[in-house]
Amino acid sequence: MDKSGNGKYQAIEVLNKIMEIELAGVVRYTHYSLMIYGYNRIPIVDWLKSNAQESLTHAHRAGELVTLLGGHPSLRIGPLLETEQHDIGDILRESLEHENESLRAYYELLKISEEHEITILEEFSRDMIVAEEQHLDEVNKMLRKPGETEVFKG
Repeated sequence: MDKSGNGKYQAIEVLNKIMEIELAGVVRYTHYSLMIYGYNRIPIVDWLKSNAQESLTHAHRAGELVTLLGGHPSLRIGPLLETEQHDIGDILRESLEHENESLRAYYELLKISEEHEITILEEFSRDMIVAEEQHLDEVNKMLRKPGETEVFKG
């Protein structure tokens, strides 16, 4: 366990960043769900609303860990990329970018938790990395043309 307390403060900082990113995801996915039109609207809207709810759950879990460590959860929301492009492909590419940002933050938390032997954060980080990788895979597959098996490179 982190005897110096240094890792705890680094972890709180990254957990707050994760909260901000995930809360931005709530806003982003909610906005996107309102901007979908066309034949496939209903399943895509449901998927986006589900992502918004999952982002809220992730933010809440990160906030609980902030308070567990004695920190104060952030009230900020991460950056909101708005390209004014509302084609489903554009929305999915923006989603891919957002999921990659989340993934980087969870890897940053994992590194801190391993260096300072903070087991609860290490387990949380690994769980969230798996979840974010699965989101990335979903979005990547949605961006492929029917019949393509190659990973979408953007």
